[in-house]
Amino acid sequence: MSSFVRALRHRNFQLFFGGQLISLTGTWMQSVAQSWLVYRMTRSSAILGLVSFFSQIPVFLLAPIGGAVADRVNRHRVVVWTQTVSMLLAFTLAALTLGGLIRVWHIFVLAAALGVVNAFDIPARQAFVVEMVGREDLMNAIALNSSMVNGARVVGPAVAGVVVAAVGEGWCFFLNGVSYIAVIIGLLMMRVHRTRARHSGRSALADIAEGFRFVGRTAPIRALLVLLGIVSLTAMPYAVLMPVFADQILHGGAAALGILMGASGVGALAGALSLAARRGVRGLGTWVAVATLSFGISLLLFSMSRHFWLSVVLLVPVGASMMVQMAASNTLIQAMVPDALRGRVMAVYSMMFMGMAPFGALLAGSLADRIGAPITVAAGGIVCVCAAVVFRLRLPALRGEAGQLIVAQEMAGGLPPAEVTGPSDQVVLQSSRR
Repeated sequence: MSSFVRALRHRNFQLFFGGQLISLTGTWMQSVAQSWLVYRMTRSSAILGLVSFFSQIPVFLLAPIGGAVADRVNRHRVVVWTQTVSMLLAFTLAALTLGGLIRVWHIFVLAAALGVVNAFDIPARQAFVVEMVGREDLMNAIALNSSMVNGARVVGPAVAGVVVAAVGEGWCFFLNGVSYIAVIIGLLMMRVHRTRARHSGRSALADIAEGFRFVGRTAPIRALLVLLGIVSLTAMPYAVLMPVFADQILHGGAAALGILMGASGVGALAGALSLAARRGVRGLGTWVAVATLSFGISLLLFSMSRHFWLSVVLLVPVGASMMVQMAASNTLIQAMVPDALRGRVMAVYSMMFMGMAPFGALLAGSLADRIGAPITVAAGGIVCVCAAVVFRLRLPALRGEAGQLIVAQEMAGGLPPAEVTGPSDQVVLQSSRR
């Protein structure tokens, strides 16, 4: 057990973990409640996809700037501010909904605003993990963080389904806003190393270009990011169409939507826990290929199901496969990238993981209105299978360079201490989540 949760020996990660466990439950509650609210108001798959597009397209457009900021300033401060703004946006959505003033355009605006915040939050938060635990416990920290995200993904949608059915969507948004308080308090309690500004002497545009050049010339990182982008574009938008499956295909309601999303979360939690038990990165490339293949096959089977509980069961491997591919890719990339470029490279990771999703959501919503949600999800599964096969065939040629990069970063070291216990090093601004 001590090996399984070894990242929790770091005090800062303990605070991060505890705050996020509460906060992310609220995040998933809001996600499910917002999807149901939009669907209830419009009855349109296309509008569901469009809202998701607006919430994630800022990540694609602005993440490079967020990555440059994360490599220039204190990453801890960046995450504190992003979490604070996210809390204010959640309370705004709650006030509009509970006051009976909510309109679809309000949801679009608030979703886009949250996307802008995430464009700065995700690169800084991803890069900050290694500062909390160091390289030795990085994979365990990423896996435990993913476990926490998906533990919340199990509880949040189930609670949201009950709350929406009982008192409406507005209270889910309010509870999400309250949940941010836990993560902000945890961040403020951290003891962090005071890092100096990492100005390179170049312009921000030159720094951004340097990050893209590194990704472009580093074959293993490029291959992982391309695969992640393809899966995010074609397969991951299945979640956007879940209200359609819950209502029209499986003939349930808000509670059924919560159970379906929770089942996917159970699988994702299992996938993350399987990674937490691992030591070292050897063999993770094969895990990425197999998980991507399993994701595509599971989506195909889910798209063909017309029985509620069979669909629930099939969503477990969907969630597990998706999580293993995402977390294993994250671990491999962070093991290969120099710390000076970490924020910018994780910004490209954010563009591929979250930034491609809005295009996929828009495409999936439009296709579902024309050819139906099941065929749309099946098509995404087929593309996912093909991408997995191509990646697996290329894997032997990538291993040599990947090994050299990992060894080089282990020898370089030079990371700031994970924790500083002296009172003079206590910093009052810190954050992290989502």
